[in-house]
Amino acid sequence: VLRRLLRRAARHGRLLGIDHPFLYQVCETVIAENASAYPELVEKKDYIIKVLKVEEERFSKTIDQGMEILNSIMDKISADQINQAVFSGEDAFRLYDTFGFPIDLTKEILAERGLPIDEEGFFRLMGEQKKRARDARKDVSGWDTDEMLDVEGKAEFVGYEKICSQGKILAILDEDGNPVDSLTEGMKATVVLDSTPFYAESGGQVGDSGVIVRGKSIFRVKDCKKSPTGQFLHLGVMKSGLMNVGDTIDSIVDEERRIAIMRNHTACHLLQASLRQVLGTHVQQAGSMVDEHRCRFDFTHFSAMTPEEIAQTEEKVNQLILGAYDVTVTEMPIAEAKKLGAMALFGEKYGETVRVCNVSGKSVELCGGTHISNTARIGLFKIISESSVAAGVRRIEAATGANVLELIRQDEALLAQTCESLKAGSPSELPQKAEAITAQLKDKEKEIEALQHKIADMRIEGLFENAMEVKGCKVIFAAFTGTAPDTVKAMCDQVRANAPKMIAVFACAQGEKATVFAACGDEAVKKGAHAGNLIRQLTAKLGGKGGGRPEQAQGGVTDIFKIDEALTEVPSMLESMIKD
Repeated sequence: VLRRLLRRAARHGRLLGIDHPFLYQVCETVIAENASAYPELVEKKDYIIKVLKVEEERFSKTIDQGMEILNSIMDKISADQINQAVFSGEDAFRLYDTFGFPIDLTKEILAERGLPIDEEGFFRLMGEQKKRARDARKDVSGWDTDEMLDVEGKAEFVGYEKICSQGKILAILDEDGNPVDSLTEGMKATVVLDSTPFYAESGGQVGDSGVIVRGKSIFRVKDCKKSPTGQFLHLGVMKSGLMNVGDTIDSIVDEERRIAIMRNHTACHLLQASLRQVLGTHVQQAGSMVDEHRCRFDFTHFSAMTPEEIAQTEEKVNQLILGAYDVTVTEMPIAEAKKLGAMALFGEKYGETVRVCNVSGKSVELCGGTHISNTARIGLFKIISESSVAAGVRRIEAATGANVLELIRQDEALLAQTCESLKAGSPSELPQKAEAITAQLKDKEKEIEALQHKIADMRIEGLFENAMEVKGCKVIFAAFTGTAPDTVKAMCDQVRANAPKMIAVFACAQGEKATVFAACGDEAVKKGAHAGNLIRQLTAKLGGKGGGRPEQAQGGVTDIFKIDEALTEVPSMLESMIKD
């Protein structure tokens, strides 16, 4: 809602002729006027101003793109039809989905033009998109939790206290989700137990893996999920033997994998605490994913982190690890957890009793996941990347423990390979080697450029000899392959400077695209030659666009196979331009 208000205000500012961010400046006055009633505004003044400015700058790009498309669509609706026409839901959805143009803003602009909008069509397309997203999620998991077997009674989860336990098979589902009585060797299935140590995927933490055993019969659990009815669903394959519904079994979680997951989960908590110290208390968790390899943490922040901020955050997390702080997880009433200052995930629903993960007061969060008992067991923490995932939301991916050592080994191997390639004795020599090679490449580029200019001069001389004449002006045209655009442009400039009555049109292809240049000497321009108009006509024939001044112009094209044919039409184009 707040973003909508800001965007409407920014747009009305544009209607008044303000085409740059301005709300963040007005914000200072608003804060000053309301400081006595809302003192927190003064405390957060710098943050509020930064967020407003970033939001305005981001919306400026959105509205520029969106308005261009919106205006082009409205221009297609003739004036005598405007009272009968309706702005299609398809176009409104394209503006929203492709360009991020809000539907309420589209409606407001159309209302100013007296043009109704097909809202029903827009929301139908929105619904279809959401359905596609749901179907995609279903395809990824391989099954739909809404259609799982409804088994009476909820399973008991004992995985907080132990990784091995005894239980009973309540139900078995085959690969298609149909209830069956038995598991046979090689069968892919989902097993429902009355008691389990397997953690089911939730709160961003992946499900456990391991084995379910009865004597010599083994069912390998690859993942564990939770159904809407509260059942723990163990997905996997029967490796050997036979199991039946009602059998008593032993469940054993893969301990090494569980510990690696716990390291990453606790590290996520330390990361959030550190980010709030480095970036500010506006940082809130916006999502996470932890498995045995990585921890991924999404958080609210208005801009990309600087290298210094990333380094500070990484350092603070590692200080908490080296501090060997105890991690305690306690169940308590939610009111008591709030008194402790426990952080919660925005939008998450919690019951009356919650689990609180407390890292010796350094980090206190509501969390239903599994955690290591002391921060020292994390070992080491390394940020791999920091990126944007949505407006105002950043993402950090990081590794811990043995995974950091593996990253170090990979980096060392890469350094060794680079040293060998550059003939450096040690990594410390690489910067000097790289600088030397860069200098050599620049020298070679200059040599190549000089040779290209010589070749170009020779070609120009040849073109001059075969120049065509159009109404008293000389015309030359040619297509070059493997010649840099800057060199071809310089050739055009050279022709214009040295031959007042000359008109030159040159093209150079690079990959699947080409650039076309035109230059007209001063005398040719006086007779009516216009490089800009010439380029516009040429690029229109070649699937591109361009233009420029009468003296010189350029354009980009994509239909490179028709360039030679199009260039032969240059004389006839000039016939209609040049005066007798």
